Amino acid sequence: MAGHSKFKNIQYRKGAQDKKRAKLFAKITKEITVAAKLGMLDPESNPRLRSAISTARSQNMPKDNIERAIKKSSDENAENYDEVRYEGFGPSGVGVIVETLTDNRNRTAGDIRSIFSKWGGNLGETGSVSFMFNHYGKINIPSEEIDFEKIFDISLEAGATDCDISEDIYEVSCSPEDLHNIAHIIEEKINLPVTAQLSWKPSNIVNVDKESAHKVIDMVDSLDDHDDVQEVFSNFDIPEELFKELK
Repeated sequence: MAGHSKFKNIQYRKGAQDKKRAKLFAKITKEITVAAKLGMLDPESNPRLRSAISTARSQNMPKDNIERAIKKSSDENAENYDEVRYEGFGPSGVGVIVETLTDNRNRTAGDIRSIFSKWGGNLGETGSVSFMFNHYGKINIPSEEIDFEKIFDISLEAGATDCDISEDIYEVSCSPEDLHNIAHIIEEKINLPVTAQLSWKPSNIVNVDKESAHKVIDMVDSLDDHDDVQEVFSNFDIPEELFKELK
């Protein structure tokens, strides 16, 4: 029978989802290994490791994967990863911050520079973009699991600066220094895994037109897809009517 195969379409979508999930697990695994290597192997004594494990659990990462990532930190033959932040500009002057964990700075720098150039951007010096963002701690909690008022009260009592609803999650904001401690308190209070990370929030927004929107989105997607990239932050905004066209 001619035409599209529904089963093949389902297989394709599942394959794409599995690939995306595998990349996410790889990024979390790398963070767990680095956190364990920089601190102690006991999560209770290592806030960064505890946070990385919580993130893994919130993404339903298998326990065996988590344990292997921790053990890998003690392997003498394992790669050593450096934390490197890249800053640059995309089309229409959009600011972009790229957080990486790399075992080869030259390779990663070359790849990141190439991606910026491909989509009409340019890589800048450290500090050339970050001054347009606020550095803060971000804790995400699934909204269907608990009442907002309860989370709001728990978060403020723990020392958070704000709590908001974003799509299907509650986003708790705090100072970078307090991130892991506040996340630990919230986890214990609600008995649920949360994701905690250092993040960048733009202090000013750049509105982009349709042509630039396509380029910026493709650039951010390309950066996010790179194996060494952990997080990508940008300050562009797409008007609602244009967003509907791009979806």
